[in-house]
Amino acid sequence: MSEGALRRVVGSARAMPFQCKRIYDAPAKSDGFRVLVDRLWPRGLSKEKAAIDLWAREIAPSDALRKRFHGHPERWEEFCERYAAELEKIPDGWRPLAERARRGRVTLLFAAREPERNNAVALRAYLEGDR
Repeated sequence: MSEGALRRVVGSARAMPFQCKRIYDAPAKSDGFRVLVDRLWPRGLSKEKAAIDLWAREIAPSDALRKRFHGHPERWEEFCERYAAELEKIPDGWRPLAERARRGRVTLLFAAREPERNNAVALRAYLEGDR
């Protein structure tokens, strides 16, 4: 996808921004379309309690990238760059989320304890064109 085409798809999502939320937090009506963006299912959480609309594990970071970053917050920028490179290779995975965001709120759900440095936050930045 050309850079211009990417801006058109992603840029249109800016009107209804994505939000990130921990999967263990209670679902809310304001969440809109709830998407789990982790490769692994969250421990101790039933599918009913998770109340997700989609599990998009195919756009989660690779196992190698996830393991390299885990426990190393100083590698955040490197993680974001490498994750963006992975996402560039799978536009059919993330493009439906960008298109969905044009119709309403999309909540990217994650299981990590760190609320500001996790794959959902990196994915939101990518989708909103901040990276």
